[in-house]
Amino acid sequence: MNNLFPIFLKLENLHTLIVGGGYVGLEKITAVLDNSPLAKVTLVSPDIRQEIRDIASQNSRISLIERKFEDTDLLAKDIVIVATNDKEENIRIASIARAKNILTNVADTPAICDFYLSSVVRKGNLKVAISTNGMSPTLAKRLKEVLGEALPDNLETAMEQLKAVRDMLKGDFAYKVDELNRITSVLTQKKDEAEN
Repeated sequence: MNNLFPIFLKLENLHTLIVGGGYVGLEKITAVLDNSPLAKVTLVSPDIRQEIRDIASQNSRISLIERKFEDTDLLAKDIVIVATNDKEENIRIASIARAKNILTNVADTPAICDFYLSSVVRKGNLKVAISTNGMSPTLAKRLKEVLGEALPDNLETAMEQLKAVRDMLKGDFAYKVDELNRITSVLTQKKDEAEN
C-alpha cells in the first residue's frame, strides 16, 4: 500500500541542501533544477564533479561548498538530499536532519527517507508525478515514458481554456467545481460511449 502524500513544492521559496558531489549528487541537483529552475540549492562535498560546477557557474542560486559535510550545514535549510557514497555517513546526516525537523531524502535508502523524488511527466504547465513507493525507480521511469507519449501535446491549450472558463464562472466554490466537472466529463468517457 502506497501511503505517500503527493505534494508539489515551490523550491524557490525554500533552501535545499544536497550532500554529495558525485554522479548521484549530479542526478539529484539536475532533478531539482529541471523541475524548479529557481530553486535555491547549496551542495556540500569534498569532491564535486565538473558537470555540477558547470551548472553552478550558470546559476547564482546555487552555492558549492567544497569540503566534507558539517552539522552546521543544516542551518537555515528546509530540505536535505543526501547522496554520498558512505552509507553510515548518509544515515548519520539523515538522523541529524530529522532531529532538526528537516525533511530528508537519502539516495537508494528508502527506509530512512521522509520523501522520494518522483519521475515526472511534463506537458507545459501539467506535471504528473509517479511514485512506486521507493520500490522501483526503473518502473517509474518507464511509466514516465509511456505517459509522456500517451498525453497529447495540446494539453496546454485545454488548460488555458479551462482556466478562462473557471475565471468567468460566477457562484461559490462548489458551483464552480460542479460546472468544471460537467465540462471536463468528456475526458473520462469510454471510447465506445463517446462514439454513440
